[in-house]
Amino acid sequence: MIHKRFIIPSVFLYFLISIFNYANAQEQKWISLFNGENLDGWTIKISGQKVGVNYKNTFRAKDGILSVNYDQYQTFNNDFGHIFYNQKFSNYILKLDYRMRGEQTPGGPSWGIRNNGIMIHSQSPQSMGLNQFFPRSIEVQLLNGAQNEETPNGNVCTPGTHIVMDGNLIKKHCINSNSVTNRGEQWVSVEVEVRGNKLIRHKINGVLVMEYTNPQIDAHDEETPVNDLPDLSPLSDGYIALQSESHAFDFRNIMLLDLDQ
Repeated sequence: MIHKRFIIPSVFLYFLISIFNYANAQEQKWISLFNGENLDGWTIKISGQKVGVNYKNTFRAKDGILSVNYDQYQTFNNDFGHIFYNQKFSNYILKLDYRMRGEQTPGGPSWGIRNNGIMIHSQSPQSMGLNQFFPRSIEVQLLNGAQNEETPNGNVCTPGTHIVMDGNLIKKHCINSNSVTNRGEQWVSVEVEVRGNKLIRHKINGVLVMEYTNPQIDAHDEETPVNDLPDLSPLSDGYIALQSESHAFDFRNIMLLDLDQ
């Protein structure tokens, strides 16, 4: 006969083992979107260039870092670019680290200082126009502050799209998060939870800073022409892309947990 005083510890031990096994199984599902050595699995589209052209070697891979570079530019002339992972996703958690480097490239827009972004639910690079600046997508904005400036990070911008917040359809292009300001060139961790067209959450350094629902098409956005879906169509999936907007950036540890698997 088992004494009762041994039952609770045994149950508790089983509970801990179950949690460990579940966490371990979940951890095994994380996949790396970037091999750390080259840009295999990704497609580049820079405004004014054909799909696949890495203009002035803007995007590079070395030593585990996918970088955005402007050392071969004399000036930035609306050369907005994106590098797209070659697979669509719908329900997932994306996490990565980023850091900004140096000063903005001459000719870049004033809003491009210390600015970059992650595009989710994006159209494909092949469907973009030759001179199109940004893909139709939802942007998780990465924005560092100046020394004496308070600048929220992990904001949302909506090229060719709308979102819903607190039950209201939001048509403003960019909405600030409630994050603290990130400064300098230190690494910053970003996590984006995407649940189809139901819910999207942004986290900066592990802190939830923004949440919204119902991403959908804005067919009236003149700067981001939309010709693949009717106005207000729900966006349930799409491609993931990293931006190049005139300021040098590094990305590393680009990992994804596919919640549909």
